[in-house]
Amino acid sequence: MDKVAIVVVTYRRQELLGTLFESILKLTRAPWRVVVVDNEHAVRTEGMVREFEEKVTRQWGRTIPDLGGGDSRVVYAPQSDNLGGAGGFSAGVKRAYDLGAQWFWVMDDDVAVEPEGLERLGKWTDGHEVVQGARLDYDGGPFYWQYRFITSMGIPDPIAPAAFGQAGYRVMNTMCFEGGLFSRRIVESIGLPDPRFFIYWDDTMYGYLASKVTTPIVVPDVVMRRTREIGNWDIAGVRQLNSTSDMNRYHIMRNRGYMARYFMHHGDYRPFLFALGTAATFAKEFIRLLAVDRGSFRSGIGRLVKGWWDSRRLLHDPEWKPMPPLK
Repeated sequence: MDKVAIVVVTYRRQELLGTLFESILKLTRAPWRVVVVDNEHAVRTEGMVREFEEKVTRQWGRTIPDLGGGDSRVVYAPQSDNLGGAGGFSAGVKRAYDLGAQWFWVMDDDVAVEPEGLERLGKWTDGHEVVQGARLDYDGGPFYWQYRFITSMGIPDPIAPAAFGQAGYRVMNTMCFEGGLFSRRIVESIGLPDPRFFIYWDDTMYGYLASKVTTPIVVPDVVMRRTREIGNWDIAGVRQLNSTSDMNRYHIMRNRGYMARYFMHHGDYRPFLFALGTAATFAKEFIRLLAVDRGSFRSGIGRLVKGWWDSRRLLHDPEWKPMPPLK
């Protein structure tokens, strides 16, 4: 696994970012580049990145020049506007790609990597181009992630088998930008993450697109842990329904329009089943409002309805095109 770039997207969470930086310095294998996408372009964040760069250089030294001529392992990528998680990952992957990265390990600022994280992922990369490692939740327990996606309905599969089987991994058709690892060939084949999603479903669709050109896998090796506590509703100790924001609620529904367009492009769109999936998504968010975010019930319902309405407009946008391959 050569030239690994860690791509971090951050926005107004300097304390969490500092924890992530500390964990990166404990990695048993040095990353080739750490690209920090700052959606706030804050003076404080820039100062933290420069201090982090000095520590990285003292610990691992500089490297051979990248395609941009730089030899520092840390690259600061401030953005003039808040691009959301989707736009941030699109910008970060592009920056790392332009520098010559061969592998991309993507993450938000509210995680900490395990010291052996890169080594644990690396052992799978001889035969796989997309690898999703396991995560621990804020409390140190396992974090369950729905690794199978029901394409016809556009929803995660709630009853996908949990066992890894004899192979030691599970095949997935989605991805999570909280720790997903993918190769340069994937970026060349399916293009950059779509920044139009802003937040939500962007990583899901990137994994779906990757599954069209390779076989993505999820593995049991723990590579990171969450560092931000989120209010949730524990469902029989098996699933959790986390608190979210009205902004997320809007994009959860609106971005189903983009999802449907990608399915249409690849011949996977089933109108009736997808409509059922949209109704199920709305119902899930309604339950989330009742069980976890009751204080935002009135505004939350409004954002869900608005997002659903806007998704219908995207379905009929004559100018929509998928993200193009890079090669």
